[in-house]
Amino acid sequence: MTALKKYQKLECSGLWRDGPEGQRRDVVVRLGEATLMLLDPRNDGVLSHWSLPAVERLNPGQRPALFAPGAEGSETLELEDDDMIAALRTVQTAVRHASPHPGRLRGVLIFGTTAVILAIAAFVLPGVLVSHTAKVMPAAKRAEIGQTALDDVTRLTGAPCDGAMGLPALAELSERVFGPENTPILYILPEGLTRPAHLPGGVILLPRSLIELEAPDALAGAALAEGVAAGLDDPVIPILEHAGLRASFDLLTSGNLPPEALAGYGEEFLRAAPEAVPDAKLIAAFEKAQVPLSPYVKWRAPSGAGVEGLIAGDPFKGLISSPLLPDDDWIALQSVCQG
Repeated sequence: MTALKKYQKLECSGLWRDGPEGQRRDVVVRLGEATLMLLDPRNDGVLSHWSLPAVERLNPGQRPALFAPGAEGSETLELEDDDMIAALRTVQTAVRHASPHPGRLRGVLIFGTTAVILAIAAFVLPGVLVSHTAKVMPAAKRAEIGQTALDDVTRLTGAPCDGAMGLPALAELSERVFGPENTPILYILPEGLTRPAHLPGGVILLPRSLIELEAPDALAGAALAEGVAAGLDDPVIPILEHAGLRASFDLLTSGNLPPEALAGYGEEFLRAAPEAVPDAKLIAAFEKAQVPLSPYVKWRAPSGAGVEGLIAGDPFKGLISSPLLPDDDWIALQSVCQG
């Protein structure tokens, strides 16, 4: 055995007993490559052969050291020689390391499999749960969650502008842009919002700066562009991701989102980058709604950098379009944030 190279040709004396009732005899103990030989010191006759891997120590830590040829063996051997004792200890250690450990292997496999399953669950399950919850959510619950999210957003921006004269004109503009069916609700936020945004339930939020322009074209265009963006990705998914796995599960099983689940969502919502909408989709939507594209694009990017394709693709470029709102209605809409 490689573990015993430094102990080759090792011999010592010992006391051997051939059985529990046998008398102890002086023997010469010789360490071989695979066996422990017990010799008669008078004539070198072999009295017993022990397999090295089977040798067991019966009294660890005590002297003289007592060995047996295995768990079922009746023979015993007493040794005082430090080198021989160390050699046999080396054999026992080597055998333990080389022996298969089915229990340990099974434990490693179970642990490894469990870890992989948990890792997959940690990365995959939240997305699957959120997507499924969003898919089966009824429209009324979407509107309710959208309103709850709006409440957290307006904690930072102030309540939506609600001037009595301006709200009817704002609703009229929404119907002009989106049509009479499934018309989104437009809200003008007084501060804190620098870009159009949307929430579940057909809610589109617009910054106050859009009603400070000379015409409603940019406001209408911003609302329309945000409506297109809302149709690309489900707006309830970011809310559920913010709420977390437990809250989403509660919503799926009980139909209710815990009241504290959306706490702090307003900050995240206002920091989020706007969703990129392909130019072709925007151009097609503006052409269908008969809304000029350039006023919105120039408001979004006054320098014109990065929006050259949209300006060039404006289906009403160079044409005089009919007013989106009568002048009186536009003036009324502009007063919506004045109470």
